[in-house]
Amino acid sequence: MRSGLIVAVVAILAVIAAFAFGLVDINQTRETKLPEVAVEGGQAPAFDVKTADVHVGTKSTSIEVPKVEVGTTKEKVELPTVDVKKAD
Repeated sequence: MRSGLIVAVVAILAVIAAFAFGLVDINQTRETKLPEVAVEGGQAPAFDVKTADVHVGTKSTSIEVPKVEVGTTKEKVELPTVDVKKAD
């Protein structure tokens, strides 16, 4: 098993060395040409999509905010809102 792996590695290194030292040189002798294909007819699919209405905004509300002082106070802050109405 191990000797087979060693032989494979040596063979790969020999091929790499052959290319590196210029012992093997590959040149393209003919250009590639793709086949000509004609497509006629057909139809693209159509979709009727109904999506939800999403509204993103803010609302003012009072929440308790801890202070360094003893006790807490209420302050007005802006909170993010998201309103989603499902599609019919």
